[in-house]
Amino acid sequence: MSFVERLSQVHLDILKEVGNIGAGNAATALSQLLNRTINLEIPTVQVATYDEMVELAGGSDHVVAAVYIRIEGEAPGNMFFVLPPEQVSYFVQLMTGDSTITFEEPPYSEMGISAFLEMGNILSGSYLSALSDFTRLNLQPSVPSASIDMAGAILTMGLIELSQVSDHVIVIDTILEEENSDRGKIRGHFFLLPDPDSFEKIFQALGVNVDE
Repeated sequence: MSFVERLSQVHLDILKEVGNIGAGNAATALSQLLNRTINLEIPTVQVATYDEMVELAGGSDHVVAAVYIRIEGEAPGNMFFVLPPEQVSYFVQLMTGDSTITFEEPPYSEMGISAFLEMGNILSGSYLSALSDFTRLNLQPSVPSASIDMAGAILTMGLIELSQVSDHVIVIDTILEEENSDRGKIRGHFFLLPDPDSFEKIFQALGVNVDE
């Protein structure tokens, strides 16, 4: 039985707690950036296959906006933060004060992409920092890159470019909500794809007995 198959709800609950701390840090940073209160919550954490990850993003042909970072250090891997393009447009308009910026269709403005990268960097960096603090592992993010494309193309390209094939991914559902707004809740996803040897290293560093 592989390590992933031995994971229990206890392991995922620990990882969810890490996500909750990261979400709290990200909410504070985003609120300051946007000058309004943004709440983030992590409703679920699960381990999924690559195909399940693509379906969670809406299907291979579904267009999404994504920020990608490569995690270097003691437990290397890949991380994607995925949101619907229309929601990214809204947040970027708030960040820049430019209501004409949109990610509905190309071409995309350089200012808009830059703002989206900043937003994605804050969100993914907050989670990675929480994971690093909890595990005491040295985890360093690469310079982020942004894409607006079909989910299948984005998620596959990020792995093929680095020749990293991960069988499983940690999926962290993320709900963003602007306080006192009628826009409702915005659901995004963190996809954390540890390199094959990193999965067990992360959970062991969290103090989880993989044989329990």
